[in-house]
Amino acid sequence: MPLLHRAAWVLPIAAPPIRDGWVLVDRGRIVAVGAGNPPVAPEQGTSAPQASQAAADSRPLAPDSWDQSAILPGLVNAHTHLELSWMRGRLASQPGSSMPEWASGLLALRRTLPNDPAAPIAQAVVEMRVTGTALVGDITNSMASCAALAGSALSAFVFREVLGFNVAAPEQLVSAAQAEVDALTPLARVRGAVVPHAPYSVSPALLRAIADAAGGSPMSVHLGESREELEFLRLGTGPWRRLLEQLGVWTDAWPVPGCWPVEYLDRFGLVNDRLLAVHCVQLSDDELGRLAEARATVVTCPRSNRWTGAGTPPVDRFYRSGVRVAIGTDSLASVEDLNMFNEIAAVRALAPSVPAARILESATRAGAAALGFGGECGTVEPGKRADLIAVGVPAGVTDVEEYLLSGRVSPSDIRWLDAY
Repeated sequence: MPLLHRAAWVLPIAAPPIRDGWVLVDRGRIVAVGAGNPPVAPEQGTSAPQASQAAADSRPLAPDSWDQSAILPGLVNAHTHLELSWMRGRLASQPGSSMPEWASGLLALRRTLPNDPAAPIAQAVVEMRVTGTALVGDITNSMASCAALAGSALSAFVFREVLGFNVAAPEQLVSAAQAEVDALTPLARVRGAVVPHAPYSVSPALLRAIADAAGGSPMSVHLGESREELEFLRLGTGPWRRLLEQLGVWTDAWPVPGCWPVEYLDRFGLVNDRLLAVHCVQLSDDELGRLAEARATVVTCPRSNRWTGAGTPPVDRFYRSGVRVAIGTDSLASVEDLNMFNEIAAVRALAPSVPAARILESATRAGAAALGFGGECGTVEPGKRADLIAVGVPAGVTDVEEYLLSGRVSPSDIRWLDAY
């Protein structure tokens, strides 16, 4: 039987908010969206008016306060590392002074356990769902998150990340990682690809091997995250080189690129409409313009950037550049929670002049498109999956978009409109 959801507001994302709106769902898909009286909803063996009335009358869909809710698509966390969830609260008690220093601490902590524990990953997946996330872009080195994701209601794009600054057989490394990704093929809601970590952790030969095997899949890369990365690419010096030397993987054969991060990645053909350039804290306006021209996506994670010592992302410049902007929380090693409503509140604080509708689009439609799910979720439109949430909105709120960015949305305010 079709389900009719009514609310004080419906946020299609692809269109302005609808006051006193409704969404009609049938067999897990959105059939229609509008205001006022809903349309007829045909059902096999039932006349259209009967089906629509049955949905409205015989199946209560909400509590009494439903008229004070806003319906919108589930949010998209475009960048996290679920396998690091066991590090929550264990890595540092205060923000790092530099990204290489913070990364060194992470590597040291990770060496204390042979495998990433499953229980914290499963709990993190539950946390994302409870706080309104429908789709996640997850970075993994071990594929440890895949079981929890496959058993959840979340959709996911799993980026199997490879690192190797001095590897003897890069093609074999990529092939082995690709075999792990191929095992995800039967899982329609969990897809994947092999990706590089960052310019300072992947050799040119390994970058080339990844690029050659990429096909048409989304490609996530940590890019322009720290000032130290700029020094490393321009001069071949600085803290990232010292860390590579300490790890025993530095090689004097590495040719110093002598360029900025976007140009370096572009040399391998990776600056295109499939690229998710993650963080981008230190990119110039020219580099952001190049990403916009290529129709790439910048994924910003402001709370994490401040904690790791990478800096404060220039969120307003991201939007002014015209590049597509998506939003992620990063991992529980560097942020207190995976609540996307808290993340978009941080984005709003950094970019008060950016229209609220654009930030909400970044947290929904832009992230879904970047992860390859744009035809399935991210907006409230006919034909899309009914991955819908209803968020309680206090009486008297007139700017519902701004309210959703206020940081006042708590998990208890969020309800999933399960239609499966």
